[in-house]
This record gives sequence, structure tokens and C-alpha cells, in this order.
Amino acid sequence: MTYFPDDGKGRPVSRDLSHRGGPVARLLGVVDGSLTRGGPGDPAGPVTSTDAEPDTAATPEVDAQPLGQDEQRQLTVIRRFGTTGALLLAAGSLGAGASPVFNPLTTVPVLGLFTRMPTVALACAFTGMAMVVLGWLWLGRFVRPGRARLLTRKQLNRTMFTWAAPLLLVPPMFSRDVYSYLAQSKIATLGLNPYVLGPATALGVGAPLTRGVPNIWRDTPAPYGPLFITVGRVVTALSGDHVVTGVYLQRLLELFGIAMIVWALPRLARRFGVPPVSALWLGAANPLVLWHLVIGSHNEALMIGPMLAGFELALRGLPVRKRGAPVPRVTRNELLWLLAGAAVITLGAAVKVSAAPALGFLGVLVARRWGARPRHLVLAAALVTAVFGVIIVGASLGTGLGFGWIGALGTNGLVKSWLSPMTGLGFLAGGLGIAFGLGNHTDATINIMRLVGELASVLIMVKLLWDCWKGRLSPMIGLGLCLGAVVVLGATVQPWYLLWAAIPLAAGTGTSMFRTAATVVSAVVAMLVPPNGSTFDGRTFLLPYAYIAAAIVLTGALFAVRGKLPIRPWRDPDGAAPVDALVEPGAGPGTA
Repeated sequence: MTYFPDDGKGRPVSRDLSHRGGPVARLLGVVDGSLTRGGPGDPAGPVTSTDAEPDTAATPEVDAQPLGQDEQRQLTVIRRFGTTGALLLAAGSLGAGASPVFNPLTTVPVLGLFTRMPTVALACAFTGMAMVVLGWLWLGRFVRPGRARLLTRKQLNRTMFTWAAPLLLVPPMFSRDVYSYLAQSKIATLGLNPYVLGPATALGVGAPLTRGVPNIWRDTPAPYGPLFITVGRVVTALSGDHVVTGVYLQRLLELFGIAMIVWALPRLARRFGVPPVSALWLGAANPLVLWHLVIGSHNEALMIGPMLAGFELALRGLPVRKRGAPVPRVTRNELLWLLAGAAVITLGAAVKVSAAPALGFLGVLVARRWGARPRHLVLAAALVTAVFGVIIVGASLGTGLGFGWIGALGTNGLVKSWLSPMTGLGFLAGGLGIAFGLGNHTDATINIMRLVGELASVLIMVKLLWDCWKGRLSPMIGLGLCLGAVVVLGATVQPWYLLWAAIPLAAGTGTSMFRTAATVVSAVVAMLVPPNGSTFDGRTFLLPYAYIAAAIVLTGALFAVRGKLPIRPWRDPDGAAPVDALVEPGAGPGTA
């Protein structure tokens, strides 16, 4: 049985293209098999395609009851517990955040006290972080796929808002990268090349925007795409050298990307057979999103948001088709949605190129819908590649920044961090060489291990694409695993990079090892990163006292909610059956 989208008024859309001509009709004919040689009127005549291996495109709606009265009371406690944590984190940010060098809070009555009490500020921040993470885990009990009673979208949206609202106006935390964004945009605004010059060279060491940039990034070029630098020019034009204004404008920009994630996640989840609230909980309500996209204002929001939104737009024109049904013909509307979706994904790649693999998994999904023949795969690959090439070339030349960003992609690799497994193996190999008297070849071993990691990530991506092509794996799960491999095997690993994998997996997985792993890693990493965005050089004595104070306060908070919440959120008497859907979504206005 085949399902077709309607025209918005309940009338099915006609797929009879016999009256159409031109290049679009010819492309449609090649795709659906009605034309493999020439076009209408070709002497050779049309060649009809043989039956193709159909795709499964079921998009089951989750039928769950609302929470019971006892669960709603627990939800109220969870929401208030997390909101209290967010307020404590906001208070701690005043003295423990990654504040600008010229911190205006130092002269503000009452609020300035936190800048003079770093241990107290850190204790508040650590307590707030733990309370939000615990609240998030408790909340996850009510959104587990397969559960008889689920949280509603309205309840989840209200919870996300109450937890995020106190964090919207706080100083940056967990990282100082937002100051690098402002400095790099200022370089471009001055007509200089941010892909060649670092902030110290282009702006001067004493410039207001340079002072906030970490020392390791002051002499390095920007590793971001031309679209991000161009949008940053607008921020710089509005804020000038005023750091605080620039930070808030940059955060507003990232909130736009978060809004795209919140819009796309539930729609993609429904297409892939996952309850929308489950996807939003793991993806949008994730503490890493609050820490690094809201407070830290990282441009991952502008990469992941368009990536997911583009994927959703591309699927809107696809019909819902069950296995065994004939392959429907391709319409002009379907192609237009596909081109629009591929274009939006490419815009995300023009911010950070890490969004580009999404085009590969989208192409595989579309090729299977078109008939799952090799020629369909080639055609889909050519189409998304052409869209990518046109937009990237247009963005590079149209912004006047050129293609220097390609050579600057390896800038992040200048930092040798143990968080990267491949860099850690390089350090280990270099250390063994020193121990055995072979000399210090640490730099060489790090480069070799990083190269091995890059090659391994490419092979993993090819394998995942092949599994999706064969129907063994959902494309959204494949995308999440691919980006996860890119992160783990990359030269540099940052905590916010984990969102590359966690958010797509949230839309594609139910109760599975992938979802469990994403949950555990998110909770652990959210508690490991210090809120001030530094390594506490020279001030490590602050940490023990802050941790002890935070543990005491957290114990008191847990004592206050005893008997009102499930202490072990992973134990659910309702149970939860795995609902991972190895399906390929159809579309149509009714399923969006």
C-alpha cells in the first residue's frame, strides 16, 4: 500500500507527469525508471524499470497515556529541583564563569561579592550542575520509549524553559571560545583575513577583544566556515569592541540554532518511530546543551540546527511507503524539498564542515526511496554533491573570504589534549620511546596516530553508509554513529563535540545501547568540565573546598526531596520495550 502526500486540503497530489517536459521531467523520468534513454519523443522509446527492492517507510505513532497523579507530583518536584540547580549555577557564574578580563560585575553591589569569593562561587556552580544533571536523569524516567505513560510535549517544553531561563543572561561558562568568535569576526570586519591572521597579530595584544581569547588561540587562524565568520560580522558591527554586548548577541545567534534543533528533533523522531518527547529529552534538554550551547554559546548550535532542519525539510516531500508496495514516481515537489533540505544542511557545513556527512546519509535514504538501484544511488549522490558544491563555492566567493578556511580546518589540532584518544595514544607511544632510549619522537607519534584515526573514521563512515544502503541501519542512527566516530577518532575532542552524535541519535534511537551510552556519557561529561573554562593553574587549592561544600549542599537537597522522587531513575516498574526503528521515513504534511 502506498501513501501519497496531499495538497494541504485533503486532496491527493497527482503524480501524472506525462504532461510535463523540460529538464526536471527528464530527471524525474530517470529517477523513477520511466526514462532511461532520452525523454518524451525519444526514438528509442521509454524503458520501464523493473521492480525495485522497496523501502520500509512506516512511521508509527506512539500511543501512550499521560502521567498519573503521583507521577505529575514527582514531575513538579523534578522541575523545581532542576530550576533550583539552574539558579545556583547562574549565581555561581558571577564568580566562577569565564568572565571577560574587564569584568563589569566587580563594581556592582552585591553581585560583585561573588567575584571576590571564588570558592563559594565554584561551590554554587558545582551544586547547580549536579542538581540539573540529576533532575535530567529523573526526568528521563518519564520519557523512556515503550513506557505506558509518557510526559507530554507541553510538560517537557515547560521544564526545558524553566531550566534554561536562568542561564540566558549569565556570563560565559565552561569555555572562552565565544571571545575567539568575536575577535575572529572583528578581523574579518576590518577587511583582514581571519584564516591567515590570529587575533593578537591582527588586532593587537591589548585590544579589548583579544584580551578575552585564551593564549593558545591568540595567534591561530579561525577554523570555521565562511558563513559563520560572515554572520559574526553582523554581531561585530552591532557590538563593536564592547565585549559584553558581543557575548549576548552571539548567544542570541546560537539560540536561533537551538530553536532549529527543538523544531526538527520531534519531527524527525516521529518519522523514525521514536516518541518526540524522548528525542527532545536526550537532544534538547541535555545538560551539555545547556552548558555549552546556551551558556557557552558554541557555534555547534549553528551547525547541528541546520543539519537536522535540513534533514527534516528534505524528507517532507517523500511519500510514506510500506515494504512490498510499488515505487511511486518522483514529483517536482519532492525534488524541491530535497534540494531545499540539502541546501540547509550545506549552510550548517558552511559554519562547521562536520555537518557535511549528513548529506551522505540523506542521499542514501533518498536513493532507497527512488528504487534502491545503483543508478539511483549515483543520481542521489550527484544531486546532493552538486548542491553542496554550489553553495560552498558561492559562500566562499560571495563573502569575499575565499577558500582559506579549508586550509585552516586543522587549527584545532594544534592543541594536544588527552581527551582525544588518538592524541593520548600518540603521547603514550612517545613516552615509551623515551623510556626505551629511542629518543623523543612524541610529535611524530601523535601525528601518526591522528592520521590513523582519520583513516579509521573514513572507513567507519563508508561502512555505516553501506549498512544504511542495505537497510540494516536507520540513516539517522548511522549519522549519529558516524559523527561519534569522527569525534572519538579526531585530533581534538571537546565536551561539546559529543552533541554531534548525541542529538542525531536522540532522533533515531529508542531504548537501545546507543541511547543508553549517549545518556551516560552526557551525564558524566557534564560533571567533569569545570565551569570557569580554565585549568585552575595556580588555584587548584580552590577545588577541594568547592567540591566538599557542593557535596554537603547537594546532600541536603537530596534529603529534602527524599520519598518524593525515584532514587534510581533507571528502574521503571512500567518497563520499556526497545522501539528502535530500522525504517526509512516517509513524509507528507500529515506526518510532519
